[in-house]
Amino acid sequence: MTKYKLIIFDADGTLRYCTVPGQPCPNRAGEWKLYPDVVEKLAGFNWAGPGDESGVGYGIASNQGGVGSGYFAEDTAMDLLNDTFIKAFGFTPVEGTIQMCPHIPYSGCSCRKPAPGMLDNLIDLYAVDPSTVLFVGDRDDDKNAASNAGCHFQWISEFFNRNPEE
Repeated sequence: MTKYKLIIFDADGTLRYCTVPGQPCPNRAGEWKLYPDVVEKLAGFNWAGPGDESGVGYGIASNQGGVGSGYFAEDTAMDLLNDTFIKAFGFTPVEGTIQMCPHIPYSGCSCRKPAPGMLDNLIDLYAVDPSTVLFVGDRDDDKNAASNAGCHFQWISEFFNRNPEE
């Protein structure tokens, strides 16, 4: 169904949105919802974990600068991403398939998008060539991270047939 061996998704603005007005991403449970089209679109894939070549690999790569800014704990951010994954994909992710950067913007770390660190980690986990990887996102930092990792990129408008503002 797809030419990609691994599809990686951004979380905020791509899979989920924050329900708190004026807040860019959730800081605790109950502050987010999946976009309406996510479950249906993802259900169309035969997902497979690392080492299983019978389907398409999966992952999330998400900047969570609120951790570094002190809005919430790293464990909370990871729990929120894990919950997002389970609701979106319908199963529990394999360890390592959710990558998160907890650092504040402009910290110079190698993991915060647009740096490729999180994407590189997922590419290494699945042991695939970057040219067989698609990253789906909603921001220029996502597009640039894909370019920096040597993989393909699609805007949410292409992958989910949705406008970024929806």
